[in-house]
Amino acid sequence: MLLSDRDIRAEIAKGRVVLTPYDESMVQPSSVDVRLDRYFRVFENHRYPHIDPSVEQPDLTRLVEPTGGEPFILHPGEFVLASTYEVVHLPDDVAGRLEGKSSLGRLGLLTHSTAGFVDPGFDGHVT
Repeated sequence: MLLSDRDIRAEIAKGRVVLTPYDESMVQPSSVDVRLDRYFRVFENHRYPHIDPSVEQPDLTRLVEPTGGEPFILHPGEFVLASTYEVVHLPDDVAGRLEGKSSLGRLGLLTHSTAGFVDPGFDGHVT
């Protein structure tokens, strides 16, 4: 079951769902828009001949943190990991889903390509 905007606002008002910082204008008909934080992990795929999840590959990504008003530039074909600016807390009986915005998808920017399920009881930045 999806929560309506009215249900989302009620859960936030009761303190069961917490978004920090919270901006009520970001509540949509059945979702809440979230923003990207300023930390990005850029993949350096050329450093290894292949990606092996069973082996630690510490140089597979590098941290990029734009400073001041400096923009983060995403180059064509580049894949990065990022987290939400908002800290999200869900109660033990509510799960979440992270989905990309269709307006960005129509521009060719895929904002979500990993597992989008946010577990009940989650507390933190969604990656």
